[in-house]
Amino acid sequence: MFAKETYIQRRALLKKNIGSGVLLFLGNDEQGLHYEDNTFRYRQDSTFLYYFGLSFAGLSAIIDIDGDKEIIFGDELTIDHIVWMGTQPTLKEKSERVGITDVMPSSDIADYLHKAVRKGQTVHYLPPYRAEHKLKLMDWLGIPPARQEGSVPFIRAIVAQRSYKSTEEIEEIEKACNVTADMHITAMKVLRPGMYEYEVVAEMNRVAESNNCELSFATIATVNGQTLHNHYHGNRVKPGDLFLIDAGAEVESGYAGDMSSTIPVDKTFTPRQRAVYEIQNAMHLESVKALRPGIPYMDVYDLSARVMVEGMKSLGLMKGNAEDAVREGAHALFYPHGLGHMMGLDVHDMENLGEIWVGYNGQPKSTQFGRKSQRLAIPLEPGFVHTVEPGIYFIPELIDLWKGEKKFKDFINYDKVEEYRNFGGIRNEEDYLITETGARRLGKKIPLTPEEVEALR
Repeated sequence: MFAKETYIQRRALLKKNIGSGVLLFLGNDEQGLHYEDNTFRYRQDSTFLYYFGLSFAGLSAIIDIDGDKEIIFGDELTIDHIVWMGTQPTLKEKSERVGITDVMPSSDIADYLHKAVRKGQTVHYLPPYRAEHKLKLMDWLGIPPARQEGSVPFIRAIVAQRSYKSTEEIEEIEKACNVTADMHITAMKVLRPGMYEYEVVAEMNRVAESNNCELSFATIATVNGQTLHNHYHGNRVKPGDLFLIDAGAEVESGYAGDMSSTIPVDKTFTPRQRAVYEIQNAMHLESVKALRPGIPYMDVYDLSARVMVEGMKSLGLMKGNAEDAVREGAHALFYPHGLGHMMGLDVHDMENLGEIWVGYNGQPKSTQFGRKSQRLAIPLEPGFVHTVEPGIYFIPELIDLWKGEKKFKDFINYDKVEEYRNFGGIRNEEDYLITETGARRLGKKIPLTPEEVEALR
């Protein structure tokens, strides 16, 4: 939690930017894992955290711009709660820490909203992403879940604030990135043939927990790196495998780190692994060189794809003009995801508000396979924090589909690709802050080049 002045200033700017109406903030409730009292790890809604700073279940808030009121709705602990949870500050005491003096019981929020509607005020709310949010919006505002799209002015005002990270936010993100780097470095040191994937994950979790961190997302740690989001950890690693990790830490304030690394299970890469790894490395390094204010991140994505095509041509896997191949989408056989995304209180920052607003400033996204997965396309600006994470993958099912369709035959040498169908995947990822003059990597450096990785093996 930051100083209360931070939250007061954030709310003041939001009110100024929207101008009128009632702003509704839905905090998150506890959720049962497989029965009510055995819950998932609690995580407060990030927008609620940004403006109100309170990581407690069962809260909602209203900023009534017209009535000049800021209210937190919640309930005080009963003796039953205290027996199980211990004594805690009152809701009023918690709220005063973030500059809110007006608190009301949870049951009063529906009546407050109904009165606002009757007075002709606009009630702004955000797109719901949890079932309890949808039920509350239906109960409080009478909006069926299928029509709960959220207020575009509210969304855009929040994106306009949260996209630019303050000095104190950057400090928190850097803490998360430092722990994230230690998680990856530990994995590089402990990985050995014969281990199970979950044993490596356990060592990474130990690093996070020993630094009082949670995970910022479910860890990917797999010998099947060709599956982009593979959360299965039950395979035994063997000589000749590549081990792909995508993992991050979340610090107590809620800010995230997000890094990826790819490690040979042996002490060194095989010649084939090293050749492909160096192409991915070139994609990454050229992308980092291009980072600066004003450059559209979609342009950096295109650059990374062209670098990959040229590298794959050198291995005989692709052919033809690289710019044409990228424009047509042939590169996506090996590179089917985007180059990166915004990062902050969410590991994919503000993704619940919609990629079209966060990464595209309201402009339509491409529908092209691969390119449509680019989450950040707009020109970069000082204060943005985002990932750089190009990858190269050999996905047998996708290879078979495109080969059967004779797709992009002018750019892809399918006979040669068949020789790599069991290769797996490679992804490396770092987190960057855009500065006034360029970009700065956040967090400790994790090994990136083949030589750096092998030095830790």
